[in-house]
Amino acid sequence: MTEINFHHGVADPLAYACRLLLKAQQRGARVAVVAEADALERLDVQLWTFDATSFVPHLRVREPAQAALADTPISLVERTGDALHHEVLVNLGPQIAPGFESFERLFEIVGSADEARAAGRERLRHYKSRGYEIVLHEVRP
Repeated sequence: MTEINFHHGVADPLAYACRLLLKAQQRGARVAVVAEADALERLDVQLWTFDATSFVPHLRVREPAQAALADTPISLVERTGDALHHEVLVNLGPQIAPGFESFERLFEIVGSADEARAAGRERLRHYKSRGYEIVLHEVRP
């Protein structure tokens, strides 16, 4: 069963994701990040610029042909079905990522804005109603 971690109360979800992805990459994890196109574009830029001394190898997967680049440890996808790996999934989107259950671990990053918190609560209820154990991480500013 997929291990689910909720990181909630995050002031800047994209900056938080950058730090989480750097840590995952340093530990050798293979990660897919799912989000809407505009969020992925911003994340792609931030991964290149958020830390001047670190390199976070990643690939924005736009079409299935790019799956040949599966050595890249972090893939940025609009649909979980396009993920290059199924070890860790980071959901930056407002809805449940279809196919999340094919991943070993799921990280839900929930922003501190009212709309993001409401969407996060809905996802939390969904997972709990299906018997998933949830690990909650409250992020303090």
